[in-house]
Amino acid sequence: MTGDAAPGGTTVAAFAATLAEGRRDDVALRHKQDGAWPEVTYGDLHDRIDAIARGFLALGLDHGDRVSILAETRPEWTTVSLAVTAAGLVVVPIYPSNSPEECAWVLGDAASRVVVVENAQQAAKVRQIRDGLAQLEHVVVIDGEVGDDADLTLADVISRGASTSPDELRRRVEAVTPDDDYTIIYTSGTTGPPKGCVLSQGNYRAMLEIVREAGLIESEDVVYLFLPLAHAMALLIQLSALDRGVTVAYFGGDTTQIIPELSEVRPTMLPSVPRIFEKIYGMVTSAVDAQTLARAVEVGGQVEDLRLAGQDVPEDLQRAYDAFDEKLFSNVRNAFGGRVRRAVSGAAPIAAEVLQFFWAAGVPVLEGFGMTETSTAATLSTPEHHRWGSVGRALPRVHLRIAEDGELLVRGPNVFGRYHGNPKATAESLVDGWLHTGDLGRIDDDGYLYIIGRKKDIIITAGGKNIAPANLENDLKRSAWISNAVMYADRRPYPVALVSLDPERLAAWAAEKGRSDASASAVREDPEILAAVQEAIDAANASYARVEQVKKFAILDHEMSQETGELTPTSKIKRNVVYEKYADVLDGLYAE
Repeated sequence: MTGDAAPGGTTVAAFAATLAEGRRDDVALRHKQDGAWPEVTYGDLHDRIDAIARGFLALGLDHGDRVSILAETRPEWTTVSLAVTAAGLVVVPIYPSNSPEECAWVLGDAASRVVVVENAQQAAKVRQIRDGLAQLEHVVVIDGEVGDDADLTLADVISRGASTSPDELRRRVEAVTPDDDYTIIYTSGTTGPPKGCVLSQGNYRAMLEIVREAGLIESEDVVYLFLPLAHAMALLIQLSALDRGVTVAYFGGDTTQIIPELSEVRPTMLPSVPRIFEKIYGMVTSAVDAQTLARAVEVGGQVEDLRLAGQDVPEDLQRAYDAFDEKLFSNVRNAFGGRVRRAVSGAAPIAAEVLQFFWAAGVPVLEGFGMTETSTAATLSTPEHHRWGSVGRALPRVHLRIAEDGELLVRGPNVFGRYHGNPKATAESLVDGWLHTGDLGRIDDDGYLYIIGRKKDIIITAGGKNIAPANLENDLKRSAWISNAVMYADRRPYPVALVSLDPERLAAWAAEKGRSDASASAVREDPEILAAVQEAIDAANASYARVEQVKKFAILDHEMSQETGELTPTSKIKRNVVYEKYADVLDGLYAE
């Protein structure tokens, strides 16, 4: 693989147009279909981007017009988005899990003229809301036929583009400037309607250069990508992988198959949200007692630190490591496919103990920090430079500062310029070139950033104690039993928690017990389940002062999700929704 040739230009449009230079025969994409992993070369990818971009021009779309994509992570998402960019248009992603009403908000606020949907199911969502979208001219379906819900197929768009001159497309690419809009990504909306974060061509082109300089992806990597491409983290990883000329393997679409697919793809680089790492952690450590686990992490951590430093491992330490490796660590590496060089956890905090365990096992899972408003990233931890509990140091050309009230401020070429149609929110977030992140943090003397919590999430107890709930909630999710947890204590004497049970762990328990009523509703009062959750709470509480410890808990009768309203598409907790929805349950915990 060539891998080292970078597409040129100062815009993502130029990047898209020159993607295949010097590497046409290298494998760009793989995607599981019918049990196989067909490959798309960089030459094929370029040709598909070119054909779709010319099709968009044939539809009469003008420079700066918006095109939305409503689809799962798959090769067509990549080709369509880069074609939109090459044609001088603006990509507006929509989460495939969004409801019709949520889709309507994004399509209407962005004034998208075209939406490209994955299939009939997604097209049906748009049909439900189309009467309120006067500016929407075309619904293009990737898998499906023209009908009541879609007026064009993606093949139709390509066919129309055959009459468009390649010179016209080249002129479109050359007309794009770094100041032009590249994408409008709508934030999660934890406290209200999502805001459209406008990121420029220059923002993301600078981000690609910054990530390349930081060495996040290397020229021989294979990246496994299952995160939705509507998410900024997935978008950056995809672009960075293509910038480096490596292979991106997209998952097959069934989230229950992510771990089996890791064994098939055998990636060297894995971006993920914490829940996947937490599930693997719970799976491989469930049968290991606490004392043995602690010793394994100690021994493995020492060995990995020595290896990184290029130092010899003492014989007695190596023997202890070999014993743990045979029984535990090798299973961990195999769960990831056996080749992971680096894994990145983002979008939410993850317990330091989980990261230390994977480090000891030879799978470096490291954190970074960023927001949609920073074109995904602002800091990064690396194997050579990391500290447990920290989200790393500032990326090249990115500057960090802590305000007097503890809020983290960020400045750099990757910071966004405005919220779409929302000057008030823009003025509140951008002050004198500094992005006010809304996160509370601290920076140590060596430049490592530590996130304390979100300003708006801080809980004030009846005794006046300020508590940042995210860290303890995150610690609770280390338990194989708990899929999510929400702390509550606002103006109350002590913290309590609402927890949802992991459906896979619950199903396994039910099978062991011969139970047919394995729903959370049926087992919430089971003594064994209650004891397991209490054990997890006791373990988490041990790391916090008494006033921060959870005193009581309640188990919800379902898993928290976007569909049931408690989570955003990026799995962030909608605290206000949870507090309001379960007010009676919370009141009951204080009444007992």
